[in-house]
Amino acid sequence: MQKTIDPYGSELVEDYEKIIKDFGLEQFNVDLFPNPNRLMRRGVIFAGRDLQLISKCIKDKKPFYVLSGLMPSGEKIHFGSKMVVENIRYFQEQGAEAYILVADLESAAARGISLEEARKRALEFHIPAFIALGLDPKKTTFYFQSENKDVVHLAFEFAQRITENEFKAIYGNNNPGRVMSAVTQVGDILYPQLKERMPGIIPVGVDQDPHIRLTRDIARRTKQKYNFFLPAGLYHKYTPALNGKLKMSKSHPESCIELPEDIKSATKKIKRAVTGGRDTLEEHRKLGAEVEKCMVFELLKQHLVEDDKELDKIYKDYKSGKMTSGEIKELACEKMTQFMEDFNKKTEKARKNIDKLKFVKF
Repeated sequence: MQKTIDPYGSELVEDYEKIIKDFGLEQFNVDLFPNPNRLMRRGVIFAGRDLQLISKCIKDKKPFYVLSGLMPSGEKIHFGSKMVVENIRYFQEQGAEAYILVADLESAAARGISLEEARKRALEFHIPAFIALGLDPKKTTFYFQSENKDVVHLAFEFAQRITENEFKAIYGNNNPGRVMSAVTQVGDILYPQLKERMPGIIPVGVDQDPHIRLTRDIARRTKQKYNFFLPAGLYHKYTPALNGKLKMSKSHPESCIELPEDIKSATKKIKRAVTGGRDTLEEHRKLGAEVEKCMVFELLKQHLVEDDKELDKIYKDYKSGKMTSGEIKELACEKMTQFMEDFNKKTEKARKNIDKLKFVKF
């Protein structure tokens, strides 16, 4: 049976080691990168492709780029998107040129959002939200897919470089809308190299690996004409849904924290979340928490506690039974309140400075 990862689904990947083996990924080595960020240090980043190449660019101060896109199909983003932005910021700090594309063509094809509405949502919320989450706007180039003729031309050419069966082997089906979306993303990923051939890295959730694999295949097939570097990939684990069953997804709002979200709503979700606590307080004090089952601790680890020593203390107190499930939820609610207030202030500030951003002109 052909193995596939579905970049459009919401199932939780349980065995990341198996994913590495089945899809030929490299296990992430934190020693490759200087001053690793929180996600790298804590094993949330777990795999990649061609990471040695990017590491060498950083070490030798050679040019490279980091690229990601935003889909302006909704008026909010979910909390898991924060990891992508944090990894972009990390590579910006290591000297990468950053590109953010607004996937307005994809949102029109897949979600029925008009180009005008996509532009409005991107400028009023999505781009300011990315900046609020840590993106350095002074080191970032932005563009809209619909305006980038180079990307459209590349996508048209690349669509002729892959067969229906090959596409189906990567994605599981060859739905026309999916084909159009995928080849446009290939054009996006390789677009920065039209200006200068240089390595690039794409930080994503592992469910997006099919796009990286397709891009690498097409780059190999067009090597004689373009001589593109094969893009590197950096893969993070999912932020689990608070019910512990699915990755955070806007299709499951009851277990997904959105940005922005009313703090009362967010804290209510945290208080209902799956924890690692025992059935009774007496049992909990005696045996301690099953931390690996706790979605609240995972939220703290991935997003809300920056200091490693602070997180280690929380872990030890919870694991020993000194800290209760109620107490870890209260702590997470406090941290979430601080985060959300900061996010809202920074988003509003970025929105006021949107006209200062660098957009590619065509």
